[in-house]
Amino acid sequence: MASSLDSTWYLPAPAKLNLFLHITGVRDDGYHNLQTIFQLLDYSDEVTLKLRQDGVINRVEGLESVEPEDDLIVKAARALQHYTSCSYGADLGVRKALPIGGGIGGGSSDAATTLLGLNQLWKCDVPLGELLAIARTLGADVPVFVKGTSAWAEGIGEELTPLELPEKWYLVVHPNVFVSTSKLFSSKLLTRNKTILNMRISSTADTENVFESVVRSEYPEVEKSLEWLSKFAPARMTGTGSCVFASFESKDQAVAVMQQLPRKWVAFVAKAVNNSPLLDALKLYA
Repeated sequence: MASSLDSTWYLPAPAKLNLFLHITGVRDDGYHNLQTIFQLLDYSDEVTLKLRQDGVINRVEGLESVEPEDDLIVKAARALQHYTSCSYGADLGVRKALPIGGGIGGGSSDAATTLLGLNQLWKCDVPLGELLAIARTLGADVPVFVKGTSAWAEGIGEELTPLELPEKWYLVVHPNVFVSTSKLFSSKLLTRNKTILNMRISSTADTENVFESVVRSEYPEVEKSLEWLSKFAPARMTGTGSCVFASFESKDQAVAVMQQLPRKWVAFVAKAVNNSPLLDALKLYA
């Protein structure tokens, strides 16, 4: 597909899972030092971009519950526009497939897709390292989606080392509750002193998501969804919740479990990928 100034670009914004999530300490600036493995999935929101010549950033499609000026895609576009002094604008949209507030990176991924897409659409040619610096100002999970690979992460989540992970199939369940991330980080029950791990850990079996026990105690539906999914395979919560997940060796196995899902929850099946589908999509518009 050739690039066209008059056409709309349709770009994926993939989900991620935290295969584990530890806090290893609290920094002087109040932020938490983390260790985690980000696993990218082939299940995505869709971000739409259309060039404007007048410099206006306009959200034409998105969540009604989020004001345009608070939307991360708008913030990402403005950040790139400011950084490059670009005279172009864009009509932006998001068609949501990823559950909101589920810990699978929906808003952060949308922002990253906007950054990478507009960098190409506007012909800014900002190098990856500088895009990552912009991404860090938008949120701790945005850099991994800009980097575009499954990764080992440290710091506040921005120190990334690409990983080649088994391309398993995952069933991701959203128990239809919203978990407050800020509330979790301030919880007195949160473990903040996990031992620092070597990146070459052979298994995540001896790891955990330190937020999971806190969420389970305060959000009964997350507790119930973990108990249900654990009947079929080892289950864990991703991010600060509320989505939970389990891996399977085949798509058919994951789908068979999803077909038994209680009607009060929603779920999707996705394949693990080591490289973001966004990278291939951008090549189509080059």
